[in-house]
Amino acid sequence: MPDFQTWTTRILKRTESALEALLPPPSVAPERLHAAMRYAVLGGGKRVRPLLVHAAGEACAAQAAVLDCAACAVELIHAYSLVHDDMPCMDDDVLRRGKPTVHVQYDEATALLTGDALQTLAFHALSQPGLLSDPGVQLAMVHHLALATGSRGMAGGQAIDLASIGRQLERGELEFMHIHKTGALIRCAVMLGAHCGKPAAGDEFERLDRFGKLVGLLFQVVDDILDTEGDTATLGKTAGKDAAHDKPTYVSLLGLARSRAYAGELLDQALAEVAPLPASRRLTELARFVMHRRF
Repeated sequence: MPDFQTWTTRILKRTESALEALLPPPSVAPERLHAAMRYAVLGGGKRVRPLLVHAAGEACAAQAAVLDCAACAVELIHAYSLVHDDMPCMDDDVLRRGKPTVHVQYDEATALLTGDALQTLAFHALSQPGLLSDPGVQLAMVHHLALATGSRGMAGGQAIDLASIGRQLERGELEFMHIHKTGALIRCAVMLGAHCGKPAAGDEFERLDRFGKLVGLLFQVVDDILDTEGDTATLGKTAGKDAAHDKPTYVSLLGLARSRAYAGELLDQALAEVAPLPASRRLTELARFVMHRRF
């Protein structure tokens, strides 16, 4: 089995190629919208969600081509959320992945349409006929993605985030927000990968689901730490913007030391969930990557 770096490089290349093929070319009308869609998606990002799709899929013996499609779907949703989050009516940010945000590079109307189009393209990819031999499983995947994206998932979490500006949330409230805003799509990525493979035995699905929930929270705790400690050039986005916007974070609630300790607890819990599962090495490596990433 290749080492983690070799594996991630291979999956990142597969994902980039699949996204490039799926996104409409900029030569096709409406040219400006298609160019903006490609600008928002291609050539950047850690691709943690596609990596989780492939890791869970490999644990369930899924075919790589099917995983490519699921990975594209979840990454397109993530990209759409970033485009909209960066707009002036949301976080009003000017930098993403080391380059101007879409509304800065193009304009606000184009950015709004770009997010809309990326979201629908994600469901187009996941719903294509014949992706899986069992259409019922494929429909379940579409259902998972819709739930993770809407008002009971990512969009709902963002609404809570916006309503919380200037407030100091209780720990339970903060966790509820991030389970939806960040965690729902990460959790969904794990489950999409699992659904692409053979039917899970025993409590495998439940363990994978709990793993996804824990890694989703872990990702946010580490993100809050990096937003406090990192610099703009390293992060590829504006550092310290949560504090500047008076947003509640794990660091503002717990402090740096306790936030780091909580991240360690979440990592240990996530690793314990997948330890009994066969072929869980990549999931374990990814959880550790989320914990120790520096960008």
